[in-house]
Amino acid sequence: MKAWRVVVIALSFLLLSGCLVTFKEPLSTSDPAPKGLLGKWTSTNAWGEPINLEITRLGDNRYQAVGYFKASPKEREAYPFTVSRHGSRWYLSAKVPAQFGGHFSLFGFELNDQHELVVYNLDLEQINQALGQKVLSGQGIQTDDGDGVLINSSMDQVFAYLDDPANSDVFVEAVRYQRLAKVK
Repeated sequence: MKAWRVVVIALSFLLLSGCLVTFKEPLSTSDPAPKGLLGKWTSTNAWGEPINLEITRLGDNRYQAVGYFKASPKEREAYPFTVSRHGSRWYLSAKVPAQFGGHFSLFGFELNDQHELVVYNLDLEQINQALGQKVLSGQGIQTDDGDGVLINSSMDQVFAYLDDPANSDVFVEAVRYQRLAKVK
């Protein structure tokens, strides 16, 4: 569990409350990552612990994120992911480990003007509202870390929901990374 926790913090695969939104389908298309995504990043988690994230290319439009605590650099976990641009947003998707349902995660991200990597989680409460309003289909699930939701809707339906300006606040900032300074 500890190794997964590192990546949870690194990529914010779990919402800050321990809840997870997963999807039966992965991203329907994968694009090349935006310029500047690859490399080494650093941040601090909610407990003040420095964490590092290394993003590398695995192959054609496939990438890998390796997260680790600065205090424990040998305790690393690697997770492959894909990226896709839809409308004005960038998304990343990764397979979730079996203890968290084994489906797919979906996160928004941006590389801002301050050269930061900002990762966004889906707000579980708003996703539950969309399920209640029958805008999306899915059901609640239990994971090792708490309540979650599994979305059964097609990715076209999901993106129609995410692209609607009325749902612009469905993503909440989860973590902000700065480029790791090169050591000389």
